[in-house]
Amino acid sequence: EGEFFCAFIRDITERKSAEAKLLKLNSSLIKHTKDLEASNKNLEQFAYVASHDLQEPLRMINSFMQQLNIKYGESLDERARKYIHFALDGATRMRQIILDLLEFSRVGISEENEENIDLLELLKEIKLLFRKVIQEKKADVEIGEMPQILASRSMLRQVFQNLIGNALKYSIKDTPVKIKIECKDMDTHWLFSVQDNGIGIPKDSLDKIFVIFQRLHSREEYEGTGIGLAITKKIIDTMGGKIWAESKLGHGSTFFISLPKVHLQE
Repeated sequence: EGEFFCAFIRDITERKSAEAKLLKLNSSLIKHTKDLEASNKNLEQFAYVASHDLQEPLRMINSFMQQLNIKYGESLDERARKYIHFALDGATRMRQIILDLLEFSRVGISEENEENIDLLELLKEIKLLFRKVIQEKKADVEIGEMPQILASRSMLRQVFQNLIGNALKYSIKDTPVKIKIECKDMDTHWLFSVQDNGIGIPKDSLDKIFVIFQRLHSREEYEGTGIGLAITKKIIDTMGGKIWAESKLGHGSTFFISLPKVHLQE
């Protein structure tokens, strides 16, 4: 009986110790989560304020450079006109970066309500938006069967608009573009894929493409600020999903999106 009693005491002591450690770990995780949330909120607020405050002086620089060009352009030599052109071009690109940064900071803080969305209709709308580019590139955009899902319309539109836009942009010259959009029912989640036959992505760059302002190509080759996929990933993260890419250089890319199933509104 004495041995049993000692074993019982030891079992209780070990369990209490384990519970104390678990509580301490849980408390530490909660604090860490709150710190991260506060940090993210501060970063979003900083990006929002900085973007707004930077636009006004940039607008002033742009305006005065244009006035300088209009008033004195004819009396300036070729080198001076080139400098003005560089300054205006830089101001324009800086403004676009600021607007993109502002858009990135707003992801996840929108007050827009979620609604039942017919994804097939939404993709048809996006396809119509790219009508001109599709015609120019002789592109074939094939859309498979799509579900109805509960989500923010503007956020979901932005995700697929970015992916389809990239598929059209990073195409192989003089090759008709082929884009295939599909969805698979995976019981607990939807698995979407956007496949193209474009230039592809180097294997060691597949993770970098989702990092803000990471560019794989020069602005002379392809326009943009390198923020589209970062915004796309942030939206998908906000929706509780995952996004990743598979690619073979010169043979196209496929972007996958996994979104948890959510019951539609009545």
